[in-house]
Amino acid sequence: MARGEKRQNLARLGEIAHVAARHGFGYVFSRGEGEGDELGDRGPGRNRGRRLREVLDELGPTFVKFGQLLSTRPDIVPPDILAELRGLQDDARPESFETVRGVVEGQLGLTLEQLFVEFDEEPIAAASIGQVHRAVLPGGQEVVVKVQRPDAERQLAADIQLLHQVAPVARERVQKLQFIDLDGMVDEFERTVRRELDYGVEAANAEVFRRNFAGDDTVSVPRIHWRQTTSRVLTMERVEGTPLSQLDLSTWSPDDRRTLGHRLTETWMQMVFVHGFFHADPHPANVLVRGPDQLSLVDFGMTEQLTPRDREAAVRLLMDILNQDAERLPRRLRALGVRYPRQQEEELGDRLGVIIQRYSASALGEIDAREVLGEIFQTIYQLDITLPARWVMLDKTLATLSGVALEIYPDLNVFEVARPYAMRLATQRLRPDHMAQRLGVDIGRYAEALLEYPFQVSELLDEFKDGEIEITVRPEGFAEAVDKIQASANRLVLALVASALILGSAIIAVFARSADLVGLSLLAVPGTLLALAIVAWLCVGIFRSGRW
Repeated sequence: MARGEKRQNLARLGEIAHVAARHGFGYVFSRGEGEGDELGDRGPGRNRGRRLREVLDELGPTFVKFGQLLSTRPDIVPPDILAELRGLQDDARPESFETVRGVVEGQLGLTLEQLFVEFDEEPIAAASIGQVHRAVLPGGQEVVVKVQRPDAERQLAADIQLLHQVAPVARERVQKLQFIDLDGMVDEFERTVRRELDYGVEAANAEVFRRNFAGDDTVSVPRIHWRQTTSRVLTMERVEGTPLSQLDLSTWSPDDRRTLGHRLTETWMQMVFVHGFFHADPHPANVLVRGPDQLSLVDFGMTEQLTPRDREAAVRLLMDILNQDAERLPRRLRALGVRYPRQQEEELGDRLGVIIQRYSASALGEIDAREVLGEIFQTIYQLDITLPARWVMLDKTLATLSGVALEIYPDLNVFEVARPYAMRLATQRLRPDHMAQRLGVDIGRYAEALLEYPFQVSELLDEFKDGEIEITVRPEGFAEAVDKIQASANRLVLALVASALILGSAIIAVFARSADLVGLSLLAVPGTLLALAIVAWLCVGIFRSGRW
C-alpha cells in the first residue's frame, strides 16, 4: 500500500473513531480493557438505535449499505436497533444535479437533452450507491434512471478495507457481538456490494424476473432500456404503484390487508419454490402496491439462485419442520450443504428438537415463521456451523419477508402460505417424468465420477511421490498426556535433586572438619535447608493436584 493511501486510511479510521465517540460508542476504540455492551439487549444507552443509525449515515455510503445489511438480520440485531436501521433504506443524501448530469453524459456519450425529453432534477429516491430520477425518452416512454454516485466504487473499496480492520476490534470489545462472525459478514457485504456496483448485473436480473412473471397480472416487473443502460447508469420502464413503505395501511380494510399480505408472500414463494431465482431484498421500499392483489417490483441488485436439488432439499426441510420431525433436521441441513462435525450432529438434533417441541402444541396458524426460522438459524450460528451463502441469503429474505407481511396483516402465517407450494413441489418429485429425469442426471454424474476415478488416483499417487502431501496425526488428548508426563518427570528430577542434597549434606555433616552444632558440621546446613524446601514444594504441588 502506498504511503498516501496509508495516511488516508489512518485519517479515515480517526474519523470513524471520532464519529463513534461523538455518538456514544467511543468504547469500541478505547484503549481500556473494559468491554462495552451498549448493543446488548440490556444496554445502558438511550436511543442507541437512533445513534447507531446517525453514525452509519454520517460515515457515508459504505456504512449505510452495511447498516442495510444489518437491517435484514432480525436474528442477530435487537428490535429497537433494527427499526432504526431500516430508516437507512431511503435516507441517503442525494448528489447534486450537475454531478448526476456528468455521470449520465459520460457513460452514455450524449448530452442529457439528446438522451431524454424530460429529466427531473430532484431524485425520487437516493440510496447509498446511487439515486433514481424520473425521465421521458424521445419516444414518449416514461422511465426511471438510476445513476451511480461518481466516487461510490472508490469510497466503497477503501471503507470495506477499513471494515475488515474494525470488525475484529468491535467483536472483541462488544460482548453482544461475541458469537457473531463479523469478519464473515464483512466478506459477504463486500461480495454483495461489488455485485450491486455493476448495474448491468441488476438489469440482467430484472430481465429474468420479467420472464418468470410474464403473463402474471398480479406482479409487474419493469422492462430494461438497454441503449440507455451501462454499468453505472440503469434506465428502466416506470411501473405504477405506491411504495409499501409510504402506504397508510390504517385506512385499509382487514380483508384488503390480508389480500395484500398473501399476495406479497405468494410472490416470494413462487420465486423460491417455482422459479428458483428470488429477490433477496424484499424491504418495503422495493415493493410498489398497485392494489390489494397487484404488486410491482423494483431494485434487483440483490438476488440468489437455487438449483432444483436445492429446492427439493428445502422442501424436505420445510415439511419436516411442519410435521415437527426433529430427528431428520440435522440430515436435512446436511443435504442443504450445511457442514458440521459428525460428533456435533446429536447436539444439533437435541437443540432443534427443543425448538420444535416448543411449538408442538400450537396450531400451524399460530406459529410465527420468523420466530421459528430465527431460532433455528440462531442455533446454527451459536454452534459455529458453516452455512452456504445462498442459504444465508434465503434466511435473510424469509426473515425480512415475514416481518413485512406481519406488519401488513398481523394474523398472516408464512408457513400456511408456503405449505401448498412445498406440497406441490414434493408431489412433482414423484411424477414418472421427473423421476426419470432425475435418474438420468444421477446416472450421468455417477458415470462421470467413475470415469474420473483413475485420473484422481493417479494424481494422488503423483502427489505422494513428489512429497506434496503431508499427513498430520493429532490423537485426541495427546497434548494433555504429554503435559502430564512432563510435569511428572520434572517432579521426579526435583525429588532426585533433593535426595542428592540430603545425602550429600549428611556426609558433610559427619566427616567435614569445621565448626559444629551438636556434633554435626555447619557446612551441611545450607544443603539440608534447600533439600527440605524442595521436598516441601513437591508436597504442596502433589497436594494441590489431588493425585496421591
